[in-house]
Amino acid sequence: MSTRDASNQDDPVIESRDQLVAPMQQGEKPKADWRIGTEHEKLVYKRSDFHAPSYDEPCGIRDILMNLQDFGWEPVEEGGKVIAMRGDDGTVSLEPAGQLELSGAPLENLHETCNEAGRHLSQVKEIGERCGVGFLGLGMWPDKTREDLPMMPKGRYDIMARHMPRVGNLGLDMMLRTCTIQVNLDYSSEADMAQKFRVGLALQPLATALFANSPFTEGKPNGYLSYRSHIWSDTDPHRTGMLPFVFDEDFGYERYVDYMLDVPMYFVFRDGKYLDAAGLSFRDFLDGKLSILPGEKPTQSDWWDHLSTAFPEVRLKSFLEMRGADGGPWSRICALPALWVGLLYDQGALDAAWDLVKDWSMEEREALRNAVPKEGLAASVPGGRSLQDLGKDVLAIARSGLTARARLNTGGDNETGFLQTLDEIVESGKSPAQRMLDRYHGEWGGDISRVYKYSF
Repeated sequence: MSTRDASNQDDPVIESRDQLVAPMQQGEKPKADWRIGTEHEKLVYKRSDFHAPSYDEPCGIRDILMNLQDFGWEPVEEGGKVIAMRGDDGTVSLEPAGQLELSGAPLENLHETCNEAGRHLSQVKEIGERCGVGFLGLGMWPDKTREDLPMMPKGRYDIMARHMPRVGNLGLDMMLRTCTIQVNLDYSSEADMAQKFRVGLALQPLATALFANSPFTEGKPNGYLSYRSHIWSDTDPHRTGMLPFVFDEDFGYERYVDYMLDVPMYFVFRDGKYLDAAGLSFRDFLDGKLSILPGEKPTQSDWWDHLSTAFPEVRLKSFLEMRGADGGPWSRICALPALWVGLLYDQGALDAAWDLVKDWSMEEREALRNAVPKEGLAASVPGGRSLQDLGKDVLAIARSGLTARARLNTGGDNETGFLQTLDEIVESGKSPAQRMLDRYHGEWGGDISRVYKYSF
């Protein structure tokens, strides 16, 4: 989630609708300037007893963050508490229950992306060895209850934690127990954004199936392959989902602005503090009628903050954010951006991917999204084929897109190698979750603690 540490006193007040559209318009870039921004979260635990460390305990989350100074990172504070670290590789921040996230820098190719992920994991592993801490690449805590988990000292998290139970049953699980891998990608125009948004939404269930990695809750199989994805279906219907309007012929920036204006607010950031605006209307804010700030109108930063509080399967800010994948190990951190870059950053691949899904109805798209958390690659896609079969076609398209990009490393290899781990998944039809379940019922003998042997 986004990190704020200071209010901008010179921030322009929003006086016109053009300023609401501006972030999306400003995201337009010529193809030569398109970049790849990868985000990945991991679960943090103490090796001595597998507990999730609190913020303040010795070698807890604060100390882990501060140890990153040894690698050139600089602290970011909120209310006197270190809440993130900034450096050349982006931002390391803490999610609500201490999950550690790297929001990577905007990079030109996947070789750089994978090197960045490798540097980060090497750094936190070294810190982990000093502090007796390990890191798990999973989509969800396999054994922890909500009560087992600490809450990090970020003002927006307190507000969200109070609000979540009012609007859904699983929002606290989303905050406290889940991890994801995401990629942020650029577009050249409004039309390019719309095509990429549609392909991204339609194929997000495939990403969920390929990366499904959260089959356990509180030590037992939960009946799902991606329980993390299921959680999003009962978090907050006002700010999640498949966004049917994106597939309307007239979809563009203006329609997304309307959607965001209908998303209830969480907070307003003033003088270094988050003010609780949960459930209030940004439209009222525009009219100077926000109850907690009467007579005050929003600034551009307020709008940017608000854009970060919607959580659909694909999110638009000044880039498109692919949000369907569970957390995973290093190989899948590299594979997730490879999938989407291959599909979206070459026009031939993008057109081919759209051809696969353009005739699906909204009902069919919703049915697939709802089936995948339990069924994974065995889910049926419109036309009667399995998602596994569709996945083979999609990976072939992604490979063609990466080949066409022709971004080579020093050894002369293009970016297609990063798809290998997904090729293996789709060929076998077995998601990472299914492989873990096989171990749980086999060599682990039902002992969920064995999962910690697979940590970074």
